[in-house]
Amino acid sequence: MRVHPALAAASPLQPALLAAVDVLFVRELTGGLYFGRPRLRETIDGRRHAIDTLEYTDTEIARVVRLAFQLARGRNGRVTSVDKANVLESSRLWREVATEIAAEFPDVALEHQLVDSCAMRIVTAPRSFDVVVTENMFGDILTDEAAVLAGSLGLLPSASLGDGTRGLYEPIHGSAPDLAGKDVANPIGTILSAAMLLRYSLRLQREAELVERAVASAIAEGARTADMSAPQGTALSTTAMGDRIRRDILERG
Repeated sequence: MRVHPALAAASPLQPALLAAVDVLFVRELTGGLYFGRPRLRETIDGRRHAIDTLEYTDTEIARVVRLAFQLARGRNGRVTSVDKANVLESSRLWREVATEIAAEFPDVALEHQLVDSCAMRIVTAPRSFDVVVTENMFGDILTDEAAVLAGSLGLLPSASLGDGTRGLYEPIHGSAPDLAGKDVANPIGTILSAAMLLRYSLRLQREAELVERAVASAIAEGARTADMSAPQGTALSTTAMGDRIRRDILERG
């Protein structure tokens, strides 16, 4: 997640806090509260009762943490592992495994951060992060919080990465069905997700950078959709924004 200088005014944070912010969130997607068992609702003695189970194995944790370290090697070499180790047993295991994985990457710095203080730090010192790795529910919440830094959820791409080169790429907000057929959605999150596909699955670094530069150019020159702060109140449709970025790619390519 990069904050474009031209969009600093679209964020509720002070522009000085947003300069040079570039954070990569790595969220575990197949475990934790969303998939743990038992998961149930029942009535006991006339009282409604609900159970969700937070469960992780060391293998699940090691897989996502190792990916975070690998990605950090191509960036600024810093990993922040987010947990709740002062309360949760699953987080104590998470911190333990993260420390073990860090030994495999002596060139990458590891710091541990509790999730509540991380949530505060995202809005008070976002520039202090490089790669953030965390479990499923914490990542769900923190990434939506971090969207405010960029100025719109519609700007943010995501990648669900498996082993090797396989991945599923989509904007962080999903499909936005309430905007379907209206030609008003921001296509940038989808376009930048395609750039991530080029980089991580297809290993086409130059082409990924070409797409990212075209998006940055469009924003810098004032192109906006309705969810962004449009100069003079002029908002582009989904189609018009996509065409604007496409023209830049063709010119640069």
